[in-house]
Amino acid sequence: MDFGNPASLFSGLFIGLIGLGLFMYGKKAQRLPHALTGLALCVFPYFVTSVALSWLITAACLGGLYFVSREG
Repeated sequence: MDFGNPASLFSGLFIGLIGLGLFMYGKKAQRLPHALTGLALCVFPYFVTSVALSWLITAACLGGLYFVSREG
C-alpha cells in the first residue's frame, strides 16, 4: 500500500472494510468461501500499490464468490 497516495490509501481502507464485513459474516454464518474471500480482501491491499489493480482484484474476488455461492 502506498501511504503517500491518498487514493491508494482510501481504496485500501474501503476494500479492507468490505473484507472485514465479509469475514465476519462468513465466520458467523459458518460459510468458508465468504470468510476466505473476506480475509483475502483484508490482506491483499497491503501488497498492491495500484488503485486500478486493487479494484480489479476486488472485483475478481467478489465475482468468484458470487459464482461459487450460486452453485451451492
